[in-house]
Amino acid sequence: MPQGPFNLSPDLKRLRDDGYFVQIRGSFLVMRDVPYVTAQREVRLGMLVSALELAGDIACKPKNHIVFFDGDFPCDTAGKPLPISHSSKDFNLGHGLTAKHDFSSKPGDGYTDYYHKMATYAGILSGPAAVLKPGISPRTFRVPEEDDEDNVFNYIETASDRVGIGALTERLAGEKLAIIGLGGTGSYVLDLVAKTPVREIHLFDNDEFLQHNAFRAPGAPSIDQLREAPKKVEYFKQLYSRMHRGIVAHDVLLTGENLGLLDSITFAFLSMDAGEAKKHVVQKLESLGVGFIDMGMGLELVDGSLGGILRVTASTPEKRDHVYQGRISFTGGGPEDVYSSNIQVADLNALNAVLAVIKWKKLRGFYRDLEHEHHSTYTTDGNMLLNSDPE
Repeated sequence: MPQGPFNLSPDLKRLRDDGYFVQIRGSFLVMRDVPYVTAQREVRLGMLVSALELAGDIACKPKNHIVFFDGDFPCDTAGKPLPISHSSKDFNLGHGLTAKHDFSSKPGDGYTDYYHKMATYAGILSGPAAVLKPGISPRTFRVPEEDDEDNVFNYIETASDRVGIGALTERLAGEKLAIIGLGGTGSYVLDLVAKTPVREIHLFDNDEFLQHNAFRAPGAPSIDQLREAPKKVEYFKQLYSRMHRGIVAHDVLLTGENLGLLDSITFAFLSMDAGEAKKHVVQKLESLGVGFIDMGMGLELVDGSLGGILRVTASTPEKRDHVYQGRISFTGGGPEDVYSSNIQVADLNALNAVLAVIKWKKLRGFYRDLEHEHHSTYTTDGNMLLNSDPE
């Protein structure tokens, strides 16, 4: 983790300068080696954990007064539990952090900063320990190892931990994704997965980002950017690298000759035209034992309004047979199949992408999956969502 918050936030810096062993893990502020007394009147060391509110890499005023504690319940010198509001259970906070209790002790006006909050809790817990074992203190002046948590973001992701789903989000870490085709749907897939802790996101497309693309993609390019007619992969890499460090651009059309570019991929999203190229990609992913999701939509202009179906088809090593039973088309496509028959609009592109990313997260155990469907369709008329092809 970058040292920015400790350098730029006076309260965090003061904690370290005063000898507290504090680190950042995910979006938690962690204080280790906090002495406390057990019910057996033994002095042990525990760990305090607080959610950390940040503006970029600068700590804000704490929004709540709660901390987590990993250790036995702290007691006074007689071994009686400290009179502090609490709940006790096993907390999995993610980032390798667990806790047994959470504590609630709020000053009248709340905590002014994180030094005030963490030093106060450390004092409450360590006071009895210092009586039983004179000289012991949470101010150990122990120099922490470099905060080198392998972070894929340019700034700390605070959304998951603040709502208690950090451990779930970690199930997506380490993934090396491919997004093949950065048209309307593929670009929205990128927008969603760039906000997850996947290790790498490989973009495959050899087209330019032109004016019509601007109206089917997330974000709002300037007219100067459009005049440059950048390659799609470079445009989106520049945009999303502001957040995610693992964006890799491949300005290529995948064919039978360059499929080796997929060798390190662990999952793929396909947003490409039907045809031989798609068939080669699918066969390559299957040979690698890699799961993928193919997305598509078919819209028609009838009687002055649009209607049609969005499709999300998943293929995993455990289930592939349905792919060749009409769920994915490998015929047609190519230069001759121009946009005259390929109506797309941004809201449906976005919905198609959302459904695909939700299915990927189901496959990774982030979302509950009761049906284990591998094919789903959404019909615009009637808002009908149908699942089929379970494992």
